[in-house]
Amino acid sequence: MKMNRLAVALSVAMLSFAPAFAAAPAESAAATKPAASAALSSTQLVQKLMKPQSSLTRGRVTVNGKAIDYQAEAGTLVLDGTGVNESVPELAIGYVAYFRQGAAPASRPITFIYNGGPGSATMWLHMGSVGPKRVVTNDDTHTPAAPYQIVENEYSLLDASDLVFIDMPGTGFGRLLPQGADEKARAASQKELAKKYWGVDQDAQAFARFVTQFLSTHNRWNSPKYLFGESYGTPRSAVLANALTTQYNVELNGVILLSSILNFSLSVDGADNNPGVDLPYVVGLPTYAATAWYHKKLPKYANATVEQVVDDAIKFARGDLQQALLAGGTLDPAQKQDVAQKLSDLIGLPVPYLLKANLRVDGGMFEQQLLGDTDTTAGRLDSRFTGPSMDPLAKSRGHDPQSAAISGAYVAAVNSYMRNDLKFGDGWVYRPSARVAPNFRWDYDRVPTFGRGGGSRNMALNVLPDLARAMKYNSNLKVLLMGGYYDIATPFYTAIYELEHLPIQDSLRKNISYKMYPSGHMVYAHLPSLQKMHGDLAEFIESTSHAPR
Repeated sequence: MKMNRLAVALSVAMLSFAPAFAAAPAESAAATKPAASAALSSTQLVQKLMKPQSSLTRGRVTVNGKAIDYQAEAGTLVLDGTGVNESVPELAIGYVAYFRQGAAPASRPITFIYNGGPGSATMWLHMGSVGPKRVVTNDDTHTPAAPYQIVENEYSLLDASDLVFIDMPGTGFGRLLPQGADEKARAASQKELAKKYWGVDQDAQAFARFVTQFLSTHNRWNSPKYLFGESYGTPRSAVLANALTTQYNVELNGVILLSSILNFSLSVDGADNNPGVDLPYVVGLPTYAATAWYHKKLPKYANATVEQVVDDAIKFARGDLQQALLAGGTLDPAQKQDVAQKLSDLIGLPVPYLLKANLRVDGGMFEQQLLGDTDTTAGRLDSRFTGPSMDPLAKSRGHDPQSAAISGAYVAAVNSYMRNDLKFGDGWVYRPSARVAPNFRWDYDRVPTFGRGGGSRNMALNVLPDLARAMKYNSNLKVLLMGGYYDIATPFYTAIYELEHLPIQDSLRKNISYKMYPSGHMVYAHLPSLQKMHGDLAEFIESTSHAPR
């Protein structure tokens, strides 16, 4: 099999990851507005966004029993071109920032937050995790249609840090800014800008310029600084941390990786497209076991905790399973039968199925088969969720029940909140995903160099060298990895394995800490996990900022 087949499969898998891996809903219409407000055309919106836009409002949130007054700034920051286009606006990036009132800006931590995709706006983290408001969704079932509740978020991170939620280029209220005398010229300009900003390194450079420009316009250069990315936001953080540290001389206090994937060749999605590479099945197994336990498919573990199941799964995966897969076609039939039985005990699939699958079950297959006796599919982003199978006879899942269960609530919430509370975006279209934009195609091409990972159509993206270089360049840089036991999109043990194999000196490994939760890809969608996540984040920032809260 040629490697480009794997790269195409991985690219499709990454683009299907929602919410954080870009499977966001189609572009939403603006929320209901007063009759006097008229929606702007695309051309009118681009012209308006040539200059920075902003709206300032004030609010209050109570965290841990203490009232926090804050100022909210919703706006767009404009990036000009470079070289001969240095004074030409090319990109308007949407953001919402929250600043605690009464705190000294010079020493107050500031955290830059973003989702992934690639192609997703940051409405998921903004409206579900650490902002001052959050949308209420059901824990593990489909949230009913509107009206949705937007409530005060008692687990906001504003007690520990100022927050800047950044929408990636071309999403939210941000846009590429094509210019030209006529429609043809503007279309050509838009195509060039798409190439310039939609790609691994292009995206990181845009974010680096956003961060440095934001620090300048808000006089926050001396603040403790953090990056907080989810899903594809984690490889973005690795590349961005490297760029900020080594190119822009911005020293970070910490990098927070939520639902991380730094080496795409380890993805359990589409693993069957790369025969001979079996590690994805090994590192993905603990999530399968946790999922089967949650859905009561493991009789031998009926009285166990999820942590006990996960521990046993890790031992089996690193031992018997890995050795069996390594043997390939030379595996003794009796040993294969024994491994299949042990595997069945841990992930709840029948032994005959596992033998037919040659002990190799990728993510989509597992999601389709685990509850197949009831024609039900388990969720990909959060396998606690279930939904009717699109095709009960299919080999692999046809949709993600978790994404279907909550996406409508998040899109409605961010549209309503931005316009009604933050007084921003009236008459504009909020774009949840860049995938609906003209010429959207993510460029994974990057040539491996010293301190930089590689990726292309023929090689899966791997940004471990980027993060390693940032940690070596700034030996005080701390990294916090957070993940959910029920996340099949970016399995928690895959992320642990990646950081355990990060090419750094042993003396730097103490700078990495790990926190896991009984939730899925969007850890914060499970309220008890959000509560614990808030405490872990606040502790991480407090211990690394050297600043009063």
